[in-house]
Amino acid sequence: MIALFLIPLFLALSAYLYSWLIRWLSAISPFFRKKPVMIAIAVIMFICTANVFTSYLFEPQGFGRLLKQFCYTWMAICMYALMIVAIADLIRVIIKIVRKKKGMGGFSRSTKILAGVICLVLTAGVLVYGFVNARIVRTTSYDVAVDKDAGDMTDLNVVLVADLHMGINIGVDHIQKTVDAINALEPDIVVVAGDIFDNEYDALDDEEELIRILSSIQSKYGVYCVFGNHDIEEKLLCGFTFNFHSVKKADPRMESFIDKCGWIWLNDETVTIADSIYLAGRPDYRKPGEFIIQRKSPEEITSGLDQSKPIIVFEHEPVELDKLANAGVDVELAGHTHDGQFFPMNITNRIIWENGYGYLNKNGMHSIVTSGAGLYGPYLRVCTIAEVTQVNIHFSGN
Repeated sequence: MIALFLIPLFLALSAYLYSWLIRWLSAISPFFRKKPVMIAIAVIMFICTANVFTSYLFEPQGFGRLLKQFCYTWMAICMYALMIVAIADLIRVIIKIVRKKKGMGGFSRSTKILAGVICLVLTAGVLVYGFVNARIVRTTSYDVAVDKDAGDMTDLNVVLVADLHMGINIGVDHIQKTVDAINALEPDIVVVAGDIFDNEYDALDDEEELIRILSSIQSKYGVYCVFGNHDIEEKLLCGFTFNFHSVKKADPRMESFIDKCGWIWLNDETVTIADSIYLAGRPDYRKPGEFIIQRKSPEEITSGLDQSKPIIVFEHEPVELDKLANAGVDVELAGHTHDGQFFPMNITNRIIWENGYGYLNKNGMHSIVTSGAGLYGPYLRVCTIAEVTQVNIHFSGN
């Protein structure tokens, strides 16, 4: 229902943006007040806006891929243009009220033109910054101490990666940057916390090259992964699920892809690292996939484990932190949130999630959430970063 609600909303917001554009262009020249010109601009904007919805009908290759990429680009343009224009209009109304009370006249033509130029420059500046920023894969590091016996191991260098979202926007170049950043950290173990794919497997730009790159991750104890809510084969409309009643399952090629990369997929399973540390991978909280109807509870995960040994759990969404801590988990690693990905979602993200990004000590358990190496929707990061996360775990119970 969310996707269907967005259609009239997005059209209404585009109409508002069109009316502002016509007012500004008309201040520049009377030419833009001519009906044929206004109709032509309206048609162009309608086609751009309609593509957000019509691109859903196309497969993610060739022309369809270009349409989907333009869809996300147009969404980004509209998002920040609307935000900046709305603020400008609010300021204009306030100033107009003040001027009216003082008996002053309206705005001059040059003032209107200047205001429009400022809005365009600000919008372009934010978009360019967001695009460039999204292409840079950074490294964030955390040091945590676990007071448990890990045998001969005193430290474990864990690299947490999440939200690759390989598909329409994320391809070979971005994945190569991500793998280079991972290998530079010389990890003992790599955990990939879901959303490896961006729903449509056919959107991968070069399957074999992606497998080659991801297979080159160098890790002492291997690469472990879980699936997230986007590692499901389903079409999206405006970034939301459209086919609500279909069975939520991964494309079999996704599972084959993971096998070819040499990764170990933990689907509600626990393994022991170096005979000393437990590592458990959980299915996605909302879409566990076709193999699991109800994922294990935190108590079931730790049941039967020697709780004198360190227990690390990784999953896609940072949920059930209280229950995990009470069940004896020492470190919980997750992604999903993207830290909001762009302003102002990065602010609301911290309100929605108990740990929306970064580090949180939850009743003695270390919860760490990465903003993700890739991105979802528009190729844009504003006030957030794309990252791989290094977690240096120090054991002091030996």
